[in-house]
Amino acid sequence: MESAATRVCLGFSAGAIAALVFHQGLAEIFDQIGIGRNAAFRLAATWPFGVPAVVSLSFWGAMYGVVFALLMPRFRRPLWQFGIAMGLLAGCMTLFVVLPLKGMPVAHGWAMWPIARTLILTMSWGLGAGLILLLIQPRPLLRPAVRAVQA
Repeated sequence: MESAATRVCLGFSAGAIAALVFHQGLAEIFDQIGIGRNAAFRLAATWPFGVPAVVSLSFWGAMYGVVFALLMPRFRRPLWQFGIAMGLLAGCMTLFVVLPLKGMPVAHGWAMWPIARTLILTMSWGLGAGLILLLIQPRPLLRPAVRAVQA
């Protein structure tokens, strides 16, 4: 089993990549078909530090990825399913914590499509983070069947 530090690094990487590829990729698709709120990969400054929106999104995706990776050993379901659940949690945090902090109405003023769009985007991030973690997590050098024959 890998150390907590390894899981933190892998989770940070997977979360950031998933934010850029899965979340922002789907946001761009939504924008192209006319159902998105903002274009993907926005460079407009965000509150409170004035960094580009895509940098902020990547950072927070990475932070959620760290939480994901630290909780990973406690779950028995496939990582992609746990990722979708983590994305749902991240979406709820966005709707009920982040939006009010930014001076916007809670849960987009209870408008159904913006709520659904937020949850779909964050769940796509979670799916991506789960798939990426599955691909980059350390594996034993010898397969279990080979070890059993050698024993």
